[in-house]
Amino acid sequence: MWSKTVTLAITGASGAPYALRLLELLVKANCQVYVLVSSAAKVVLATEENIKLPGNPEDAAAFFIDRTEAKPGQIQVFGKQDWFSPVASGSAAPKHMVVCPCSTGTLSAVAVGASDNLIERAADVVLKERGQLILVPREMPFSTLHLENMFKLSQMGATIMPAAPGFYHNPKDISDLVDFVVARILDHLGIDQTLMARWGYQPKPKEE
Repeated sequence: MWSKTVTLAITGASGAPYALRLLELLVKANCQVYVLVSSAAKVVLATEENIKLPGNPEDAAAFFIDRTEAKPGQIQVFGKQDWFSPVASGSAAPKHMVVCPCSTGTLSAVAVGASDNLIERAADVVLKERGQLILVPREMPFSTLHLENMFKLSQMGATIMPAAPGFYHNPKDISDLVDFVVARILDHLGIDQTLMARWGYQPKPKEE
């Protein structure tokens, strides 16, 4: 029924618009999405998008389904201690997971295999099962510790995609910058997107 199943974890770094846009497009691509939201991410959603996400996972799922016009069951939300959810076990977890945005705290916890909450456990599962883990850190500047954690995770097979949009597509507003990052995430997930032309396919700038 679904083209692909993807776990989307939203953590407490700045960058809620990236997460919401990614969720919208995953739904449009007919993906089933398991959504995990940290406590800090709820604060960021309220601050950056004026969204007061319900605390109950079923109510939160209903909110996201309504917002994205998803099909029944297409979006499922799991609580941070829901150890019986599919993402907590290698026998059921999706092979694709995106942490967007990814806080440096989550980055650190995943790098050391802390697994103290469901987001950390889900990422640990994807790594141990040799799946695809995409981390979208949003921090500035990066400390040496942040860089060491990213290097360590990259060596484990994770893909580090900082929320650092380019400008060669001549963005006109903030949504264009958001789409730049989300398009690159979709490319790595192997999901067709028309948000952003690939390099060499866009019109060349006029010479002065």
